[in-house]
Parts: sequence; structure tokens; C-alpha cells
Amino acid sequence: MQAIPGALPRFLLVYAALYGGYGLTTPFLPALLSQRGLSPTEVGLVLAAGTGLRLAAGPLAGTIADRFAAGRGVLAVCAALSATSALLYLVGHGFVGLLLAGLAHAAATAPLAPLADALALPAAKASRFSYGTVRGAGSAAFIGGTLAAGQVTGFLGLAALPVAGAAAFAALAGATLRLPVAAASARTQVTAGARQLLRMPAFRRLVAVASLVIGSHAVHDAFAVIRWREAGLSPATASLLWAEAVAAEVAVFLVVGPPLLARLGPAGALALAAGAGLVRWSVAALTVALPALATIQALHGLTFALLHLAAMRILGQTVPPAVAATAQTLYGTLGLGIATTLATLAAGPLYGALGAGAFWIMAAACAAALPLVPGLADEAVAPDRPH
Repeated sequence: MQAIPGALPRFLLVYAALYGGYGLTTPFLPALLSQRGLSPTEVGLVLAAGTGLRLAAGPLAGTIADRFAAGRGVLAVCAALSATSALLYLVGHGFVGLLLAGLAHAAATAPLAPLADALALPAAKASRFSYGTVRGAGSAAFIGGTLAAGQVTGFLGLAALPVAGAAAFAALAGATLRLPVAAASARTQVTAGARQLLRMPAFRRLVAVASLVIGSHAVHDAFAVIRWREAGLSPATASLLWAEAVAAEVAVFLVVGPPLLARLGPAGALALAAGAGLVRWSVAALTVALPALATIQALHGLTFALLHLAAMRILGQTVPPAVAATAQTLYGTLGLGIATTLATLAAGPLYGALGAGAFWIMAAACAAALPLVPGLADEAVAPDRPH
């Protein structure tokens, strides 16, 4: 891809619309489903079914994008479908209707972030801007979208959120069409790209590292606030601790991460992320003292954002453009989606049996990732090219 003047503002708009749409629709979706008459069990079934469908929809869209060299077009279509399907929550009635709406929206939104990353990485390299800048803008937009959702709900009610989300995804579709297009000469033969990638030991190792470190957040995400409140921390304090973690994520994406990644290299950054997770969850297992919690919440910038930057660097440097979307969606599905789903399912029994000791299991997961890191960035992750 040749350098495109103004590429950075175009990608900033794409990521702002994408993650702003997520922020407007995701956090309040359970409440909307409940308001529309679903029982807690039915809400859980709708959300779980959507998660399951995402695991298939993401790689399928990535494969289509690669096979037809149409990443930008597939992203725009998925964004438009995301806008349309968000409105289905307002016309669906009963469990079946809302389940179908949830499945349609999950299938449409699943490929959005991986496809955006597949487009952004080569553009960042060609146009010499930092991928962390656009991804950090996305995280900031998610915060803004979530805050806006609270205000919209207060003034107009929960039913206004699908409309707001649809507007954001429609804006994403329009912004996507203004992105640079990869040159046709960059296309190579795409046959069984997913199978080829999964046969590569380095790709499997990268996915394993991401699965262990990202999956290790499960106990925190599910039970940290419960534990904090049981320890006497106020809801306001818990909210500030959670906001601190997100702020650290944005800071690493925008400011700290790119120079740290340049200094350590991708493998070193992955090791630092795993090591930070080991420290973070070990401290979480030992104490709920506020100074300690405030310190380890800042490590979220390393355990999530720095890991993501390093993984994107490895994929961007080693995966050819012809299978970039497939690689991104597979990484997102296996390294993030399935790992998070399985770890979240395990988090309940672990916390029920061990209490705060469940954090030791999460620390062990990060420790298990460390031996997989050395030399990872030096190995070929890409499938074999035709000779």
C-alpha cells in the first residue's frame, strides 16, 4: 500500500465511529433486553448465542475479505449491517424475536474490529503513523460512547441506544469507504488461508500467549467489583478504579506503548505484558488495600494494550496482505473470543471455590505464557508463499 495523504485522520474517524458504536450499544444491552420483557435466563441465552455466533462470523468475513481482496468493502458492508441490525432490537418481540435480533447484530459486528485492524496496520506502515494512535482513539471513543449512553438513557430511555448505535455504525460505513485501498499487486493466492495459518507454530504460539494473558482478566472482570464492595470500598471508588484501568489502556495505546514497543521489540513487549499480569493478579490475590489496587489497575495498560500492540506488530510484519484479514479474525476469535469465553465460564466456579485465591490461577496463566514468548517475533508467522 502506497502512502496516502490524510490517511491518519481517515482511520481516526473509522476507529472513533467503530468503538463509539460499541460503547453506545454494548454496556446497556442486557438492561434493554430486560426492559423488553426477557427474564435473566433469557437475557443470558441471547448474549451467549450472540457470542457463539461471533466465533464463526468473524473468521468467515475475514476469509471473504482476503479471497476477494476486498477488506474495505467487507468492512463497509458489515458496518452497514451493524447499523441495520441494531434497530432490530426495537422491532423484535418476545424471546425469539430478540434472539434473532441479537444473532443478526452479533454476526454483523463480529468482524468490525479485526477488519479495521487488517486495514490499519499496512496503512500505518506505509503512511508512517502509529497504529497505537488510532487504537487509542478507539478506546477513548468507547469511553465517550459509554458516557454518552448514560446521558442518552437518562433523557430518552434505553430504547434510544440502538438508534444512537445505528447512527455510529452508519458513520463507520461511510468513513470506511474513504479509506485507502490496497494495491491489487499485493494480492497473492489465497487457498485454505486459515488452515495454513493454524499449521504455523509461531502463529499458534502468538494465539496461545494472547489467550493466556487476555483470558487471565476473566476473574477480575467478573468478580473484582464484587470483592471490592465486600471489602468495604464504595461504588464510587470501584468506578474510579475501573476507570483508571481504561485510562491506562488509552495512555499506553497513545503515548507509552509505541516507544516501549520500539525499545523492547514485540517479543519483549509480550513478555512485559505477561509479567505485568503475573504481578497484577498476584497482588489482587493478596490484598484489597486501596493503594495496592490503584497501583495494579494501572497495569491494565500493559496486560491488555501493550500485548495488543505487540501482537499487531507481529501480525503486521509477518502476515502477507493476502491473508491479513483472515489472520486478524482468527487471532481475534481464538486469542480473544474463545479464550475470554472459556475463562469467563471457569471464573465463576473458581471464585466460588477459592474466593480471592482464584486470582492465583490467573497469575499462573500469565506465568505459563512467558516460556512461549522468546524468539516469537523472529519466526515466520505467515503461511508459505507460492514459489
